[in-house]
Amino acid sequence: MTPARSAPRSSALRTAARLLLGSAMVGAGVLHLTSQREEFQAQVPDWFPLDDDLVVVGSGVVEIGLGAAFVALPRRRRLVGALLAAFFVAIFPGNVGQYLERTDAFGLTTDRARFVRLFFQPVLVLWALFGGGWLGRRDDRGDRA
Repeated sequence: MTPARSAPRSSALRTAARLLLGSAMVGAGVLHLTSQREEFQAQVPDWFPLDDDLVVVGSGVVEIGLGAAFVALPRRRRLVGALLAAFFVAIFPGNVGQYLERTDAFGLTTDRARFVRLFFQPVLVLWALFGGGWLGRRDDRGDRA
């Protein structure tokens, strides 16, 4: 009788990363639609051609959908992780806009704070890719979706 092979430690870490990021995305999406709506509207760059509220509502819905999918559809984690990474890249110009336009929101009231925040977007991209199984050892990625 062969002992059951336990999941690699990095697999457990990847799962935790996926669940945490997915849950955080759902939470952020809900905040887009409720109590933090005006804060998120302040972050939409002046040059963006759509209505601020439309952008906030749309991005909130996308965040809820992607976050929920990341949590609830582990067999599709590679696809959802890639979509999340692309989403983080797509919204990065808003963060740059907040820095360049010196917009105060979410406690980011200095140029330095807004500048430092820019470095967290690549972390989110890498987090989504890791949780989705795109980064790490090949034999630890697990799914074919």
